[in-house]
Amino acid sequence: MKILGYSDKVSVFKGGTIRFHVSCDGPKRFRSDIVRIICGDENPKGPGYKEELISSEANGFYPAKKQDTHAGSYGIIRSVASVVSLSSFTVQAMIWPTTPQKGKQVILGLGTRGEQHSFQLMIDDVGGLALSVADQSGLPEVVSTGVPLDAREWYFVSGSYDASAGRLRVMQESLGRHAFEESTVRAERGMNSSVGRFGNAPLILAACIIDDKGRRLVTDSHYNGKIDGPHLVKGALDFHEMREIWNARPSFGTNAPTVGAWDFSLDIESQKLTDISRNQLHGETVNLPTRAMTGHNWKRRNMCWTQVPAEYGAIHFHDDDLYDADWETAFKLTIPETMKSGCYAARLRADGDEDYVPFYVRPSPGCPTSKIAYLASTASYMAYGNYLFVFDFPTVELLTNRVLTIYPWEQYLKGHPELAGSMYECHSDGSGICYSSRLRPLINQRPKAKLSLAASGSELWGYNADTHLTDWLEAGGFDFDVITDEDLESEGVKLLDPYRVVLTGTHPEYSTVAMWDAIKEYTKSGGRLMYMGGNGFYWHIAYHRKLPGVIEVRRTDGSTRAWSADPGESYHSFTGQYGGLLRQQGRTPNMLTGAGFTAQGFDFSVGFRRTQESLDPRVSWAFEGIDFDEVIGDFGLIGSGAAGLEVDCAERSLGTPKHALVVARADSLSDTFMLVPEQSLVPMPNQMGTMHSQIRADLVFHETDNGGAVFAFSSIAWSGSLAHNNYRNNVSRLTENVLRRFVSKASF
Repeated sequence: MKILGYSDKVSVFKGGTIRFHVSCDGPKRFRSDIVRIICGDENPKGPGYKEELISSEANGFYPAKKQDTHAGSYGIIRSVASVVSLSSFTVQAMIWPTTPQKGKQVILGLGTRGEQHSFQLMIDDVGGLALSVADQSGLPEVVSTGVPLDAREWYFVSGSYDASAGRLRVMQESLGRHAFEESTVRAERGMNSSVGRFGNAPLILAACIIDDKGRRLVTDSHYNGKIDGPHLVKGALDFHEMREIWNARPSFGTNAPTVGAWDFSLDIESQKLTDISRNQLHGETVNLPTRAMTGHNWKRRNMCWTQVPAEYGAIHFHDDDLYDADWETAFKLTIPETMKSGCYAARLRADGDEDYVPFYVRPSPGCPTSKIAYLASTASYMAYGNYLFVFDFPTVELLTNRVLTIYPWEQYLKGHPELAGSMYECHSDGSGICYSSRLRPLINQRPKAKLSLAASGSELWGYNADTHLTDWLEAGGFDFDVITDEDLESEGVKLLDPYRVVLTGTHPEYSTVAMWDAIKEYTKSGGRLMYMGGNGFYWHIAYHRKLPGVIEVRRTDGSTRAWSADPGESYHSFTGQYGGLLRQQGRTPNMLTGAGFTAQGFDFSVGFRRTQESLDPRVSWAFEGIDFDEVIGDFGLIGSGAAGLEVDCAERSLGTPKHALVVARADSLSDTFMLVPEQSLVPMPNQMGTMHSQIRADLVFHETDNGGAVFAFSSIAWSGSLAHNNYRNNVSRLTENVLRRFVSKASF
């Protein structure tokens, strides 16, 4: 891929400005055009790809340049005037390495590699603890224990440099060894040359500086694992004193030899690294290493970091963390008043290659242009962004029951891990990815992109699957505004109040408590909700309170999950709230939509059959023009049916309203559909599609207070059937009947 881009915003008002960041590998210039996206699916069996060129100030040619992405998290302390006076020193910390055998990894260092008077406490190429101090010519003098550290075990590590004696010492002490195992390893050696005083260079945690390009430091030798309580001391301590001064940590603030003592249990919700010594050498993290992680002193009695923050003084750094790609702005767009609310993209082209950067134009607050709103599921796009399940899950073809096609974007991502993975994958050290940012190219959440995992046929997921719905709205002549879940998180129910009906996307899986509550309040106050997907309102996420465009999920037990949080690490670092499923917050999807996630399968989709409840006068209007015996949706672009991929069913015990009507059901799903684990207390051999009564998709209707109503279509594949036979089909007819009734003034 020669050209890639992303934007600083996902949703923008008329009159607002959005900036685009573009990287070109090879071409000297690129062209940008703003287009309105109507249908992102290129499948010739469907309506076909549709975009509308928009006359815009941003259209035209721009100079191209390759922009590097520097992944890997670290901490940096820039104000280190008190370090300048150091000659002899001791540096120490508690560490929990996760890949000690991967090669050199810096724990804490000062200065740039090859710079004179720099030092690094690190894991060396053999996996043992080492201290490197550069002499006056920049050449390193190194001492190492030579004994590899064990992965995922806590160690006390310390190193010292004695300038007067010209000696280096290191010590690694395991906190988890049994009495009959050697727990402490020490090493020391004399130096061949002198060092002198250290310069006024930044201190850096979990990486090594190799260059300073002004906008961002370039780093390598990234450390994988946790660091807890790093401590820098004036003077060279011997091995006994190293442990003694560590045990005196409560006196860091007044202890004269202490240069810096960083307590990561403070300011967990932020990027701040707080120094509790009198020197106040505060720093910050870069690229969002994971916080609210159990420390070396976690007692396994409290599972929430807000209850015992002192036991959560660890930060987990990864060599593939990424928050902001931090590319230079290539061009910007100020949204004109004439640009209607909708789904847009900057179409980028260079030397026969292209990329799209999607964004949404929303109406100004309090100024809706329609009674219909489409609520775009941008949090789900972020969660699935750069999803490489096809490579990383070894039994993926057993899951999908078919041979998979690997698409070019998947091949590209496999070779460019610096763009960071999705929340469905693990970091390079095997820990789950719990943060995801949109300030980077999300190249599978684009017009024309396909996903290998999705059901055979169109193989769409997320953004492009949702454009089947926006295309249908356009084809039906429905005017609609576009708003996003990120807008909903920040503005609450007042964002929804102007609309008579709100339609979700095909897979609004990720939601905050605030989003769920806002939609519930909207429907209880008379709003109408069309839940157009499956497995919606499932995972409880958090947005960072200060950093834009980043979400967090903690995958806990009792859920359908790609990885599982370690014990004690199930609470969001951004907010302190428990992670996991929204149902564990007392907010089931059934309570909101009438149906909740029950099964997933990735081979083929099927149709629905009406139930006797569809004849009830409360809802019979929805089936006008549809015979009772018709199979609804035994066709479609996603798996050849309207019920597929991930499906929901009604369940009274989970909050489906007592008065809700199940008006149609699809219960002939294949045995690739498995009952979700949260619905099974004990694994049983009958939990496949043809064997279990809960493995089904239910169309559910219920009224709400004050004249409102909800209709749940309960399948990701539903919207993929809308365009069949040039939109003349019973899926389209049923959806239109519901929309026209919901947008009418008539109360329920």
